[in-house]
Amino acid sequence: MFRFYELLARNLDCSKTEARRLIEEGDVEDEAGQALRDARRVVTAPLVCRVGGEPLTLRENVLVAQHKPTGVITALRDDRHPVAFDLLDGAPLHALLRPVGRLDLETSGLLLWTTDGALLQRLTHPKRAVPRTYHAALAGPFGALPPNFTLEDGHQPQITALQPLSAGDAHPALQVPDETACLATVTIVGGAYHEVRRIFAALGSHVLGLCRISFGAYHLPVDFAAGSHREIDPSELVSSSAR
Repeated sequence: MFRFYELLARNLDCSKTEARRLIEEGDVEDEAGQALRDARRVVTAPLVCRVGGEPLTLRENVLVAQHKPTGVITALRDDRHPVAFDLLDGAPLHALLRPVGRLDLETSGLLLWTTDGALLQRLTHPKRAVPRTYHAALAGPFGALPPNFTLEDGHQPQITALQPLSAGDAHPALQVPDETACLATVTIVGGAYHEVRRIFAALGSHVLGLCRISFGAYHLPVDFAAGSHREIDPSELVSSSAR
């Protein structure tokens, strides 16, 4: 629960002093156009109001799904590369959004952002075992998983599914270079540094294109344009592992 001015400041990314001024000067109205002048009243989110005549839904937290394109990194700012955060302009609570895990520079696909620290922890903690599925374009065939499969640094990936992928079943967001020899799909639990790329390298292949198509129970919509984003409900992520 929040004081009205606190929730307004959170959503407008302004100071609490500025939020109180807007309320006390009558610039914040209910849906019927009645000024809401009690800045200190306790409110719960979501709360629909009008600020300067424009409708606004005040939220406590949000969860945003983004189709991250290649060529941008998962960061709030960077001196060398464009950042995925800048593509979220216009998203609710934009300034407070933080990434749920990471996708590297040349990996595209589903990237989640949230303002809810507890949700972020639940989705990324290894004990929660939230699965992530990727489609990959490979330079050559990959070998079978050996028992107790371990990467060179001693990391043992938790792979729950790994199999060839037909071109017709590949997500349209996957970039498939001309030199691609085969496609694959892999589902892992966790998200170690370059884990999927290192898995296929250890199996004798090389990743040419990589796209995350799902996180938990939420799948990247096939009509979701690269660089776009949309607010989703946390229930859309729910599976037995994400509860």
